[in-house]
Amino acid sequence: MSLSSLIQALRSEFYVARYAIGARLLILLPSAAAAFQFIASKISDTGTAARNSLMNSNDFDDAIANNAWGHFVDGLDTGITLLFLLLVAQAAHSFSAELESGALRHQLIRCSSRRLIVMSKLLQLHALALVAVGILIVSSYLLSGLLWEFGPVVEDGFELISEAEIRDEIALGLRLALAPLPSAIALGLLLSVIAHTATQAVVSALGISLTMDVFKGMLGDYAYYLYASFQPALIDQSYLQDVSRLVRGYSDVLIDDRVIQLNYWVPIPTLVVLVAASLIVVQTRKL
Repeated sequence: MSLSSLIQALRSEFYVARYAIGARLLILLPSAAAAFQFIASKISDTGTAARNSLMNSNDFDDAIANNAWGHFVDGLDTGITLLFLLLVAQAAHSFSAELESGALRHQLIRCSSRRLIVMSKLLQLHALALVAVGILIVSSYLLSGLLWEFGPVVEDGFELISEAEIRDEIALGLRLALAPLPSAIALGLLLSVIAHTATQAVVSALGISLTMDVFKGMLGDYAYYLYASFQPALIDQSYLQDVSRLVRGYSDVLIDDRVIQLNYWVPIPTLVVLVAASLIVVQTRKL
């Protein structure tokens, strides 16, 4: 597998992605979901503020509701949760769909090796994920800043949490939330290589991902050795949701240093195993 061959295969993957609706949805839907959440929250906050004004309610709650940082983090959490599901589905669809349509055979005829195709798809999916995350962060920051005001958490004239501390916590929450993303992509790609049809691959990938979310709570401390325990999910909460409460001044959220290290390191061997399994399966299975 030469570098020039990999670059050529990547160019081919990006050319296809330019016109694929799946790639466009993967990039834009997370930001659209966050934007929808912002608008719904703004409508709700406006009604709550009007009610509190009539009832002379706590000014601190109004100040928290108008602080953009909490809404920004909520939008990131929603967008990244959706992004994980879209990436798993897109990865599962990538290889199996081309195998089912016969396009994969044409690639192999053009001297692309099986492993080269798998690696080019893996890298392309990571590139799409980076673009999606970048658009999500920028659009969420701009829209939340337009609808609310960024500022420190202040109560009775005292600064409880500075903006520098808020930015540090958000950065940590983002790193922890995105660390499992390569493993999720690799899981989808492995199932894509194994499956006989694209439908089978996508359903299996989403089913396994949601099943892990449901049952990982039963594993106790052993759940920390499962990469899915650290990603934002539909059912349980990631550290990013703890950050959402922290930047609103409601609690001092503490996270064990051991958990942080596991969050960073557990996805790495998982990624290596899943990618290695994909390369072995694609080389040995009948296409």
